[in-house]
Amino acid sequence: MIKFGPSGNSKSFYDEGHKHTSETPEWLKNLGLDCFEYSLGRGITIKRETAVAIAENAAACGVELSVHAPYFINFANPASYQKSLEYILSSVEILRAFGGRRLVFHIGSQQKMTRAEAFQNSLNALKAVENDVREIYPDFSELTLCPETMGKMGQIGSVDEIIEVCRAIKSFTPCVDFGHVNSREGGSLRDEAAFDGLISRFLDALGQRAVNMHVHFSRIEYSAGGEVRHLTFADDKYGPYFEHLAPVIIKRGLAPYIVCESDGTQAEDALCMKRCFESLSKK
Repeated sequence: MIKFGPSGNSKSFYDEGHKHTSETPEWLKNLGLDCFEYSLGRGITIKRETAVAIAENAAACGVELSVHAPYFINFANPASYQKSLEYILSSVEILRAFGGRRLVFHIGSQQKMTRAEAFQNSLNALKAVENDVREIYPDFSELTLCPETMGKMGQIGSVDEIIEVCRAIKSFTPCVDFGHVNSREGGSLRDEAAFDGLISRFLDALGQRAVNMHVHFSRIEYSAGGEVRHLTFADDKYGPYFEHLAPVIIKRGLAPYIVCESDGTQAEDALCMKRCFESLSKK
């Protein structure tokens, strides 16, 4: 079942007088959305009891929760492994409290290493992460770790790199951020054929895991170095455009979990994507 929802709360959520994320599930349900990604990007400050309260409301409203791990993770640097692992483990604890299954994370950055060195370091580290996490949480069989495609050239997370990581670690499911891919590749996702070609690469390499991929979608301004900033669907100078992806999802029989990361209008734009998908599905 395809799910649509935002990452974080839209500006309108607060404009309407809401103050706490515990109110978010009912607000999303009333909009017609069915998932929500809680970002720990700036650090893990949420208390477990708060997470449990959010989880109870989400379960009552039929809203599935996922978590985005802190942005500080860098598995490309061996010296950062232990700290990065701690960020993952702390994020898993919040995900468990949420009753969620999917943990999205950034792999790391190249820094002064060669690309090959940074990627190999990352791959070695992620194999160790998988072992460490499974040993610590043997009962959390539904946990899915989702390495994300990244938008800046210096970040580990090109399409090829995410495919290679997921091929090597069979339990990983890719998080395909189409805005990041489009930014990194200079506006490559221009039409339906481009999306279909990209999806084919994931399906050919990963099969069912690509069918159930985690998706981030937003329009993103980019430059020669890749991603600059997230935009809204009202900003039409930069892509990508969901109306080019929706037909591919239908044609390929995909069942992704689709999270919108628009700048301040993420819930409204998630609803726009859901309506687009439903309209095309009826044809």
